[in-house]
Amino acid sequence: MRVLALSSSLTTLPSSSSETSKPPILCNFIITHNNIANCAKKSLTLALSGALSFGLLFSSPCSIALESPTIQSPSSSSSELCREDERVAKAETRPEVVTNEGIVEEAWEIVNESFIDTGRHRWSPQTWLQKKEDILNTSIPTRSKAHDIIRRMLASLGDPYTRFLSPEEFSKMARYDMSGIGLNLREVLEDDGDLKLKVIGLLLDGPAHSAGVRQGDEVLAVNGVDVGGKSAFEVSSLLQGPNETFVTIKVKHGNCGPIQSIEVQRQLVARTPVLYRLEQIDNGTTSVGYMRLKEFNALARKDLVTAMKRLQDMGASYFVLDLRDNLGGLVQAGIEIAKLFLNEGKTIIYTTGRDSQYQNTIVADAAPLITAPVIVLVNNKTASASEIVASSLHDNCRAVLVGERTYGKGLIQSVFELSDGSGVVVTVGKYVTPNHRDINGNGIEPDYRNFPAWGDVKQHLSKCGKLQQG
Repeated sequence: MRVLALSSSLTTLPSSSSETSKPPILCNFIITHNNIANCAKKSLTLALSGALSFGLLFSSPCSIALESPTIQSPSSSSSELCREDERVAKAETRPEVVTNEGIVEEAWEIVNESFIDTGRHRWSPQTWLQKKEDILNTSIPTRSKAHDIIRRMLASLGDPYTRFLSPEEFSKMARYDMSGIGLNLREVLEDDGDLKLKVIGLLLDGPAHSAGVRQGDEVLAVNGVDVGGKSAFEVSSLLQGPNETFVTIKVKHGNCGPIQSIEVQRQLVARTPVLYRLEQIDNGTTSVGYMRLKEFNALARKDLVTAMKRLQDMGASYFVLDLRDNLGGLVQAGIEIAKLFLNEGKTIIYTTGRDSQYQNTIVADAAPLITAPVIVLVNNKTASASEIVASSLHDNCRAVLVGERTYGKGLIQSVFELSDGSGVVVTVGKYVTPNHRDINGNGIEPDYRNFPAWGDVKQHLSKCGKLQQG
């Protein structure tokens, strides 16, 4: 079973300006791979913390085997590990017969274990159990009928974001690539206490898979740079580059396989979402760095860092971050961008949910790239990941918000693959700002409707900081 986590799919938002007339993007994805012989059982491995790579992670269906190399190890413990890998691989290649009733029960179990009711109060364990008994007492003669039952079952929850995905829809959703070579990474804590960077998602027939990378491989280096101690997000950034260029990655196959350097040709489809320029105010005596971020895609953080550094070098003493009409994108990109402005230890966002893995405090872990005063421009189409960035900078007294109340989309969804290749999107949690305000349904009220004087901005932020310090 595959699990993608996303913080809201803004499919109900109207299109914005002509610049963003493309279809609204799906926001904040994660896929994790679970080696589960019985796909009807859910096992979320997502964590909203440093180990999390909030890009879409590609994983093979549960019928695809993890590939293990031939084992030539004198160590009995290592041999046992490798034999275990082989047993898992063989187990996963066994074809599974999935009944129509089994597909419906899979969807029911996912909701039962993870769904969070965010306002309509139509869900309770008792009513949901009764629904299962009612459904499974009826005949489900076809797969189409099973899918229709799942659709009606999810619609009864009254949550517009919890929905069914056909196999075709799930396949399209699972083809968002953050690395540009068709894989995604995660930090994995081994039994011996070592933290290793593993390929936990791989796009079948993608560039990395075609070149010889296999799911479960440990990544050791990128273009000769040792990646020990780096996060999955950092290494994903190292993998990125211009379309059709090459990147060399050193991997260790399996637990006891050989180490191999593999050259992979990039196929990056993401475009830069950052526009920036230097503006002069006060009769040319003051420079302001203007940065517009159109979406949180795989290139957002890297390109924003470039813009910030260049604007600093050009003499910018103030910054404007324009998030108007930004519908969201990859949540981890938003989190990493918020870190660029915040002091180490400052809270970026809280997450809440029924499952303990969604009950987290996400904090900045390094010094900020800039410390100058910031204005964040927002409007009623500033949503999801954009609201995370705006609220984290606002509540930590790093920026004032200018414009209109934001959209108010602070939910976390997970997308689960069912055993027949279809999927269900389920609301599993929500975001809460550092000042403990619920984003969802409320949005964030700006400090100013119109652009303020920079002197007022400095005074506002100074007063905010003093209040926080008590």
